[in-house]
Amino acid sequence: MGIVMSFLSPVFLTSRNLLNVLLQTSINITVAVGVTMVILTGGIDLGVGSVVALTGVTLGTMLKANVPIPLAFLMAVLVGALTGIINGLLVSKGRVPAFVATLGMMSAARGLSLIITGGQSIYVFPKSFLNFFGIGYLWFIPMPVVIASVVVIVAQYSLSQTRFGRYVYAIGGNSEAARLAGVKVTLMIVITYMIAGITYAVGGTILTARLNSAQPIAGVGYELDAIAAAVIGGTSLSGGVGTIWGTVLGALIMGVLRNGLNLLNISSYIQQVLIGTVIVGAVLIDRMRNKA
Repeated sequence: MGIVMSFLSPVFLTSRNLLNVLLQTSINITVAVGVTMVILTGGIDLGVGSVVALTGVTLGTMLKANVPIPLAFLMAVLVGALTGIINGLLVSKGRVPAFVATLGMMSAARGLSLIITGGQSIYVFPKSFLNFFGIGYLWFIPMPVVIASVVVIVAQYSLSQTRFGRYVYAIGGNSEAARLAGVKVTLMIVITYMIAGITYAVGGTILTARLNSAQPIAGVGYELDAIAAAVIGGTSLSGGVGTIWGTVLGALIMGVLRNGLNLLNISSYIQQVLIGTVIVGAVLIDRMRNKA
């Protein structure tokens, strides 16, 4: 895709544009890491965008009240973790289907965001906050890309090199077999959803810093992009199969496609059709490959 775009647009392969692609996909990569972990357990999370908004307005409210930046960020992370714990308990203890539980969280978190802000956006935050999470650079790399990279590395290590990761794959492959093997399935599912909530909080923080505003309607559609990135990257919706690196690749495929279509001045309506076609095509190819 990159080769094709480089022929169609001379701007595509410039360092500035490639960094722009990474910057544009950094939030999707961050939240898609959490979604991937949830899907690996055989679950799903439809509340991503709403939790991104809720953690963002929590952070914005704290910053406007002159709360120190580390403490404000910690509060946002705790809110994200709490939403994940609630989702995990509903799914594992309450036996509520993940689709229904997270659909409820999508509505509840969005409503709380609107209640906290009164439906209004929160503007103007400290320059140090904006530099660290949004507009600053580490050498020549934008800080959102740096933060997303850290999230990816930690998640990949956790899934591939720790007992937690083995349990996640085991639960997604066969939760009953994992339970009989001594895995505390309920606890592991709660922890997985909690970690996902934390990644959404990090994504919400990056979004707030990039926009220099906390908006209660932010994050609409983020859950679809995150799920699409995971699925395009080879994560099975049935659970037990997938990698974080695959999700990163899936997010970059979507980012490159969007960026290239924008450079070619393709209508946003047509872009939606093409991206939807790519998502379905990727899943179809994956299914055919697995059957073979």
